[in-house]
Amino acid sequence: MKHITIDASTDATRSAEELQNTLNHDMTSRRDMYTPKPVLSTERGKIDWTVVPGQDGYRTPTIEDYELHRLAHQQHNGGLSNNSSHFRLPHPSPGFLSRPQLNLSSSNFGHSILEKLQWKERIRHFTWTFFTMTMATGGIANVLYHGKGYSENDAGLLVTDPESSVPFRFRGLEAIGVIFFLLNIVLFIFNTVMISLRFYCHPETFRASILHPTERLFIPAAVVSFGTILLNISQYGPNRAGHWLNDAVAVLYWIDAALAVLSSMGVYLVMWSTASFTIAQMTPIWIFPAYPLLIIGPHAGVLSQTVEQSQAFDIIVGGFTLQGIGFLVSMMIYSAYIYRLMTQKLPQEATRPGMFVSVGPSGFTAAGIIGMAEGAQIALPENFMGDSQLAAMILKVVSAWMSLWIWGLALWFFFISVGAHWSCVRGERMTFTMTWYSYVFPNTALITATFAIGKAFNSKAIQIIGCAMTPILITVWFFVVGMMIRAIVFKQILWPQKGEDKDEGGFKGPKRRVSV
Repeated sequence: MKHITIDASTDATRSAEELQNTLNHDMTSRRDMYTPKPVLSTERGKIDWTVVPGQDGYRTPTIEDYELHRLAHQQHNGGLSNNSSHFRLPHPSPGFLSRPQLNLSSSNFGHSILEKLQWKERIRHFTWTFFTMTMATGGIANVLYHGKGYSENDAGLLVTDPESSVPFRFRGLEAIGVIFFLLNIVLFIFNTVMISLRFYCHPETFRASILHPTERLFIPAAVVSFGTILLNISQYGPNRAGHWLNDAVAVLYWIDAALAVLSSMGVYLVMWSTASFTIAQMTPIWIFPAYPLLIIGPHAGVLSQTVEQSQAFDIIVGGFTLQGIGFLVSMMIYSAYIYRLMTQKLPQEATRPGMFVSVGPSGFTAAGIIGMAEGAQIALPENFMGDSQLAAMILKVVSAWMSLWIWGLALWFFFISVGAHWSCVRGERMTFTMTWYSYVFPNTALITATFAIGKAFNSKAIQIIGCAMTPILITVWFFVVGMMIRAIVFKQILWPQKGEDKDEGGFKGPKRRVSV
């Protein structure tokens, strides 16, 4: 517990007491937005502010925190300015109610320390959000796989279709997809090593990453990255490695499914147990813990067409179940997101890349349902529901038309997210964060869903749209990677108080000794 000592006269004490009464009244009337509570005491002409967590623990900052901060400055200027008193508020904004911290960047001494920060200290800030990079890279490989065009052979297995109706194909497309696939594996290993070094060199950051109100939302990104690697293996591997790879991936599929369920429920349970949230600061990033469930369906659709019938049926049943859970959870959070937009306007420019996260659930679900319906043609057992062939055909028709609605929802959120960036294009400053990879991964879901819809309805126009979006998305991937490297060089990420692990909403990271 830290203390802030303020020299003050009698009038200053009275002004501070009025401020305390205002804060107490506001916090009593807004229990759902309870903030860390300041305790006021007067002794020897001094005011002692002790900041402690609220009864609901730490939480994300809100609009109300900013208003209280502004009120504090008004009280300071009006009540303390005439008494030559030194009133010092905790840093940073928003939320002077957060626990005070040392801002090294505000002094020449601190600036010299930060300029000489060693890489071991920078690794401390290698957060879970770096796995969004592998999510995006694996998503690009997934898009290029769907862009190739595939059909079933006589044995019912998925093979390259040289006469595919997907337009604008070229011979090197598969090679590019394999390059992104292998690069994704390398990046995943790199991220795993780096975050392991972070927890090894700074053990206290492991617990902090789970309790941090923002960073913990991205813990499932590691599971999603693992799932995309398995998806890419099912896409690019069987034709090169043989059936043993299919059997191995089938086992890993169920491991991935278990990790998806555990990570999704675990993160949400920790969130709801350790923090309170307000609708004012809601973003689609709240959907992120459901993402591991959303890629199970697309993987099941591909894998079910490369394994034996008995395995394929179980895979499709599991895929439909988990995909439905992920999509329905996302739909419930969608409602909170729309309500937030209706009452609080668009998010701040710095957080708007996260709006594209809302595209992913609908896109992955549409692509997954169509893929699993195609796999059901060979996966359903004999006499399933009386007539397996008829049941498979009905499932395929219903899935196609239902996915058309869901694909339309993905398009709607995509255009809303694009339109929200108009003010950013006009010159508003946007500092790079790892959430910029939201420009890529959720939109890979939209493109794969576009290819799936175009194939299901045999629409060349829709497939052309998917082909046109693909090179744009790859260009965006290169742009975001370049901006990430630039941000590392210019110390915008991997730096104290610059990443998703920064102090916020009353949460303060563990104390550390700076090595120079």
